[in-house]
Amino acid sequence: MLHAGYYLVHYAIPDLYGCPQAVRLMKDFYDLLVAERQFEQKTTLFGFSRGGLYAVNFAVEYPDAICALYLDAPVLDIKSWPGGLGEGQGAPKEFAECLEHYGLDEQTVLHFSGNPIDRVHELIEASIPVIVVAGDSDQVVPHTENCQRLIEAYAEHNGNFKYILKPGCGHHPHSLEDPAEIVDFLLGCR
Repeated sequence: MLHAGYYLVHYAIPDLYGCPQAVRLMKDFYDLLVAERQFEQKTTLFGFSRGGLYAVNFAVEYPDAICALYLDAPVLDIKSWPGGLGEGQGAPKEFAECLEHYGLDEQTVLHFSGNPIDRVHELIEASIPVIVVAGDSDQVVPHTENCQRLIEAYAEHNGNFKYILKPGCGHHPHSLEDPAEIVDFLLGCR
């Protein structure tokens, strides 16, 4: 992708769990890159693991800034991870931090409808293409509680998507041994 004119930019705010404050920080960073560095208006966001919270929440808030999403073993529901309120293992320390950032507690999170998975229809309405890679044996971020729900919504509404489910794979390793399939999809969205 670098040879095709893309740049790789990483902005690390991992302990904000894609909360509204994180999305505002991302927008400030995006604005800086577009205004001062003359980056393209439309970007391709990668969301690996908890990065799925950031990527989708940003795309929902700023769909005009998005060319495509690449989600890899993405967290799309904080009840699943870090909450562990479904099939997944959960992460109690991270869940407490996450709840604080979202202004929730262990009761209000049960009725929280601001997860990326709750807003997939907004991605579809904005015609944002998405490619998802996940392991079918992921016990940290179960695909059935996260990306599979996103893919089912995209399929139901004829959204532009590609889903690669890796048999026998857990949460790691991310991506594919040969990422050509991912690259081809993303370059086709340009």
